Amino acid sequence: MWKHLPRANCGLGEPGAMFYHRDLLQLTILLLLSLFPFTSLSRGLRDGDCEVCVTFLERLYNTLQESGGEISTEVVEKELLRRCAEATGKENRLCYYIGATPDAATRIIGEIVRPLSVHVPPKKVCERLQSQDSQICDLKYDKQIDLASVDLKKLRVRELKKVLETWGETCRGCAEKSDFVSRINELLPKYAPHAVKSDL
Repeated sequence: MWKHLPRANCGLGEPGAMFYHRDLLQLTILLLLSLFPFTSLSRGLRDGDCEVCVTFLERLYNTLQESGGEISTEVVEKELLRRCAEATGKENRLCYYIGATPDAATRIIGEIVRPLSVHVPPKKVCERLQSQDSQICDLKYDKQIDLASVDLKKLRVRELKKVLETWGETCRGCAEKSDFVSRINELLPKYAPHAVKSDL
């Protein structure tokens, strides 16, 4: 039966074979594009992009490095889940998007755990996450308060709480406004050393 095949499909230099090889090349390209995310073709994040994700993961990664221990996937996941359990505001929403909260619909924490364990920069990790869920990079912190010039005592309790939320901190047992002010002053050297006043 093979002898009845058209000659156009047999010779490498004939038109039929040219069309065949062209179609095969196009199919191969499409297959490769489907296997590799388009993020590899897109621009990287600029300064200020994806700020909640980048800030949260940089803080997480810095903590892991400062611990001096092995940064294994198990260690990264444990610390990530611990931080997400305490996260509030926009950082809590980030944890929901990546699947690190009990009520999350999806779970993509592996896309954070594995890269950080091999020292991929947090900014690059967030860039990859953006291709899976654009909402992750839509998150932005509320407008920051200039702690170097503001009088904390004149801020509302709600604003003082937001300062702590931005740092990923809480004020357990705080009942009065003065309690929140004291807590922020206590943490200033860690999160905003430039705002520490000499009279504190």
